[in-house]
Amino acid sequence: MSRYDQPARRPAVVTGASSGIGAATALTLARAGHPVALGARRTALCEDLADRIRADGGEASVHALDLTDADSVTGFAKAVAADLGDIEVVVSNAGAVAPGTTHEVDTERFARELDLTLVGAHRLVRALVPGMVERRRGDLVFVSSDVAVRPRPFMSSYAAGKWGLEGMAQAMQMELEGTGVRASIVRPGPTWSGMGTDWADDEAAFVIDQWVRFGLARHGHLLKPAAVAEAIATVVAAPRGVHLNLIEVSPEAPLEEP
Repeated sequence: MSRYDQPARRPAVVTGASSGIGAATALTLARAGHPVALGARRTALCEDLADRIRADGGEASVHALDLTDADSVTGFAKAVAADLGDIEVVVSNAGAVAPGTTHEVDTERFARELDLTLVGAHRLVRALVPGMVERRRGDLVFVSSDVAVRPRPFMSSYAAGKWGLEGMAQAMQMELEGTGVRASIVRPGPTWSGMGTDWADDEAAFVIDQWVRFGLARHGHLLKPAAVAEAIATVVAAPRGVHLNLIEVSPEAPLEEP
């Protein structure tokens, strides 16, 4: 195999795989031929997804993963490598968001959300990227959000986490040059997913009204998770020698009446 070839078997890790973008990404990568390792705290949902993948002829592994716990991340990395072999693709997708006015949110909650979105992503990097560098190949995809460049009010910890995530990813892009490992960012706009579904109805309505007030919700269309998953799959499928370092995916506005 040439040093610029990809192996025929490319196992992939997807975090936050129990629902939304993570679940859609796992399905999409499995259909593209990747053995997939599903990581999340809600393992029962991941097991259901793994059953779907196996029923379609794919290969899937499920292990509990809490990105805020270093031992959980280390154990997950060892378990999925034992199940599937060397990990060739890592999709860092886990995150959480809750509404709140910045100066009223408990600092502990603010820190927990940053720990998951940003520090948790680094724990994953630390566990899996050194092996990729040693093998001189691999894809690392960070799922960001448009809040990294267009912050929204009443979700400042999420915006701060995604700003930080993109900063880390862009630094890694420079650090990894010449190693054969590609670090990429996929930046979705508003997307239907499990995030936000646990908000109280009045809180959700208020926050969305404020997005409209500040010009951050120009129309009501949202992306389906599968659209983001297709973008991630495109990044991963790029041939060696090509680096899709950033893809921004936005929902198209509804057609206007002529």
